[in-house]
Amino acid sequence: MSPRTEPRCWLVAPARWVCRRVAGWPQRRLLRWGRVLAGVLTPLLAGRRRIARTNLALCFPTLDEAAREALVRANTRASVTGLLEMARAWYAPGGALRGLAEVEGLEHLQAARRGGRGVLLLTAHFPHLDLGGRLLGEALGEPLSCMVRRVDGSCGERLMQDGRQHAFASVIGKKDVRGLLRTLSRGGLVAYLADQNFTYNSAFVPFFGVPAATLTTTPDLARRAGVEILPYWCQRLPDGRYRVRIDPPWDEAHGSDPAAFAARYMRELEAVVRAHPEQYLWWHRRFKTRPAGEASPY
Repeated sequence: MSPRTEPRCWLVAPARWVCRRVAGWPQRRLLRWGRVLAGVLTPLLAGRRRIARTNLALCFPTLDEAAREALVRANTRASVTGLLEMARAWYAPGGALRGLAEVEGLEHLQAARRGGRGVLLLTAHFPHLDLGGRLLGEALGEPLSCMVRRVDGSCGERLMQDGRQHAFASVIGKKDVRGLLRTLSRGGLVAYLADQNFTYNSAFVPFFGVPAATLTTTPDLARRAGVEILPYWCQRLPDGRYRVRIDPPWDEAHGSDPAAFAARYMRELEAVVRAHPEQYLWWHRRFKTRPAGEASPY
């Protein structure tokens, strides 16, 4: 690491200490502090909230302005709370997570793993993404691996890399296709996300009725590794606990039309998001890439 980078990251160690403390909080306290921090940080999140407002206007056009603003506020609370849930995912001892989640569809995962095969676990960007992967790993009795986008030289990236190494079996860079295939071929379980805006290997498919540039290479990766794709979703319930649901494999994963799989992915994700619309990463410019002739809404 260069001498110029090291001084900028002196906060990593104390931030790690704070994360470890947060990880041991009772769930009620964690959720309460998520609400408090959301109120404190709201003025600093104006840009992110503006993106969320645009996305929600596109995806929920029938909501009036007051209802959309209420949803923006709820999404801010969920997103900020997600930072605390991330700390819990990274550092909470297994016993602290006991009883925190109900897991459905484990039989689909057990069937896909017959013969020691790996599984590509397809999910999406929710505030409690890391915690959902940790909870699923606890239910299975073995940690998942995860594939994430890395930002070289970032202090926040250093903190996240350290935390995820505690919570996951391995952390694979988003562009490390060989690493992904190697992990799957060795029987690993890899959490994989493909729901953000893509400018390559993508197709425009509907997401809440809006054409969204969506990655199409997921089925090809599974074929190359010789594994199944199983979608899984995690949502926080009104009582503060979590539901992790594993779906059976989709027929589209075995077809010859990658765009059909991408369209199925967005349909299923939309159904999940509609159940708890505040619990999605609306801060991302999901519709930045547009079909020819359309301007970006941002």
